[in-house]
Amino acid sequence: MIDRQIFFDNVRPKPFSGALTQQQVDGMNAIIDAWEADYESPDLRWLANPLAQTFHETGGEMWPIEEYKGSDQSYGKVDPQTGQAYYGRGYIQCTHRENYARADKEIGLSSAECTEYHADNMLRPDIAAQTMFEGMIEGWFRSKDGKPCNLPRYFNETTNDVFNAREIINGDKNTVPTWSNGVSIGKLVQGYHEAFLAALELAYVEEVPVPEPEANTVIVSVIVPEGIKVRLIVNGDEV
Repeated sequence: MIDRQIFFDNVRPKPFSGALTQQQVDGMNAIIDAWEADYESPDLRWLANPLAQTFHETGGEMWPIEEYKGSDQSYGKVDPQTGQAYYGRGYIQCTHRENYARADKEIGLSSAECTEYHADNMLRPDIAAQTMFEGMIEGWFRSKDGKPCNLPRYFNETTNDVFNAREIINGDKNTVPTWSNGVSIGKLVQGYHEAFLAALELAYVEEVPVPEPEANTVIVSVIVPEGIKVRLIVNGDEV
């Protein structure tokens, strides 16, 4: 479990430069909620990297958004069968009809909740978070050298490849944006990842299991006024 107060206190200075909006908090809570419910792992890198990729893909908003000028892309044209356009939506910009349909199948979405026939549902934080984890763990979005680009490939017992993990979402790791002071996208995401991971390590709390009572043991606590006597009879015998 993630202690949210500790987590937010530690990500506020970095990568958020000292302040968080309520929407950023709500968006990260939705991601952590999904992780705790269905994807929790002792390897906190499997949560830090999705948070870092989200930070980059949403411009720090940490909220499901629509791809900028997505409708101008070939995959952003309206599908004549469904009437939907499958440009990027969500935390990590899910694209293409097959990925929307796969999200429906893997998450168990149907009818009005499905994304293939209601693409804007991918802007719901709960659906966007589940899609992100499923896609990043299974490697829906990209492959390289005949293998899926996914979290198990870049983060495992022998590998900690944050820079190349950008391949899970996009092959732009070596691209240097005009606004980044010469830092490549791969290095930017690596910095976000390290900041999130440091905060998660401080905030992670293992649940302590509640011990089961001994068999055939019943604990009874009784509070009575002074001067009152109590008789306790168990299975017909006074004890």
